[in-house]
Amino acid sequence: MQRQPIRVATYDGPGGKPTIREVPWPAVPAKAALIKIGACGVCGTDQHILKGHWPKKLPWPFTLGHEIGGVIVEKGAEFTEDFMGKPLDVGSKVMIPPLMPCGHCHYCVHYPESANKCLTPVYYGRYLGFDKAPHLWGGWAEYVYVDLEMLPGTKVYKLPDDMSLRLGALSEPLTSCIRAFNRAKRAGGFNWGDTVVIQGSGPIGILAVAAAQEMGAGRVICVGAPEEPRLALARKFGAEATVNLEEYTTAEARIARVREIVGGFGADLVMDCSGHPTAGPEGIEFLRDGGTYVEMGQFTDAGSIQTNWHRICTKDLNVLGSWAFTGNDLPLGVDMLYRARDKYPFLEMQTIYPFTEAGVTQAVADAMAMKTVKSTIVPFPELV
Repeated sequence: MQRQPIRVATYDGPGGKPTIREVPWPAVPAKAALIKIGACGVCGTDQHILKGHWPKKLPWPFTLGHEIGGVIVEKGAEFTEDFMGKPLDVGSKVMIPPLMPCGHCHYCVHYPESANKCLTPVYYGRYLGFDKAPHLWGGWAEYVYVDLEMLPGTKVYKLPDDMSLRLGALSEPLTSCIRAFNRAKRAGGFNWGDTVVIQGSGPIGILAVAAAQEMGAGRVICVGAPEEPRLALARKFGAEATVNLEEYTTAEARIARVREIVGGFGADLVMDCSGHPTAGPEGIEFLRDGGTYVEMGQFTDAGSIQTNWHRICTKDLNVLGSWAFTGNDLPLGVDMLYRARDKYPFLEMQTIYPFTEAGVTQAVADAMAMKTVKSTIVPFPELV
């Protein structure tokens, strides 16, 4: 195989534009692999980082992108199976979670189910120098490198052979939704046949509509904007009704409309997938007394939260925080995508952009402007 330079899109800081640079083709030792990117989504996390909302210092410049579907093009002799024991070879389709736990800190050793709290993690996109490894590049690139020797906590997951890489790129965001519903189930706050309201009609919100139904919801309502392309797609995914933020412009109006649709005493479960700083107090009023509120969207310092949180007490609610997922959850996302691949129009979520500086710039801009549901960067169109 010719060891040509690899193109990666890097950002120098918030508000910047991408620069496509060339980096050397890496040596691939025994427990490492090089993965060719077929598709990589633009995540809300990427958008927050580029807006300067990330609460911690970041090692600029680096490459963003962590929702990947790719194919192994080179691997070491000891890189033989994924985390679930499925055999891997050159040509295997794979995805990998964005958080790479170290495998040896207190949380990794004692609380593997909470490995997303790893004390010394490496994330996709962390720029460590063009000549260093592992996880040298994020997914907005032609290739990603993984090395199990340097980071034993790394988890690679094989995708079904007949799953498209575009579909595989949705495994990561869908898994976040599955984990959130599972947390609600374990807390006794989500049962078969429950009425669910999803706040937010972005990619997480749309996938949450599908996940809610697959996991037993009886009714699903989505609150978001704009009508095109987002709310229309939410209904295609099975939401029985949608509430448009651009039509119902006050919290009071949205609360009244949701409760009119739901009927009775309110929804059984509300999940915030919007990240909007005022979603919490509004969403709590969508609920029946004794209902469950799951917060997925609040994880940055994008803005202050003005809320009467005493309502949590007076309404006797279960309130759960659910931040992303652990690597152990990923097979759930892959499996659900695969089983439901013909049931939901997953690929209609994705708007495809070329891997050029202009293409990456436009993908991010359209995502931020909510012109797309899931901007997806495709370095090698023939792979998807």
